[in-house]
Amino acid sequence: MSKLNKLTFNIRSSSHFYNEVNLPSNEYMQETFRDFKDKQIIHYVVYFPKEKEARCLIYSYHYRLNHYNGITNNFPGGIFQCIRKVSLFDERPFEHEFFLQIQKSFPLMKQLIVVNQQRQINKQFRKANNENGDLSIIH
Repeated sequence: MSKLNKLTFNIRSSSHFYNEVNLPSNEYMQETFRDFKDKQIIHYVVYFPKEKEARCLIYSYHYRLNHYNGITNNFPGGIFQCIRKVSLFDERPFEHEFFLQIQKSFPLMKQLIVVNQQRQINKQFRKANNENGDLSIIH
């Protein structure tokens, strides 16, 4: 039997919770993958208090799928050359700077789906302070 030299994977899990104390932290996830040789593992845990749900995303980098679903404000970034379709979801608002990060991370993106019902906080702050500076256009 040949030796496995490279493993590519995309793992997404979710669970409902009633007590955040028992949920894994990002630090715990980091420790879990400390022995991987190439350190090309991206992982993060996202908590949605309103829904009482936690999501854990673990994937190998370089990510080879053509879509990336359910990105949240906790997205760690990176460059994803193969991704054409992206969907965003969060209970917290997406700010303009986050969309700039998405644009840089997915240079060949053709479709963006946004699921969020929260207003941008920084946009409201700028209006309250009469800052008329326009934000850059995201292409």
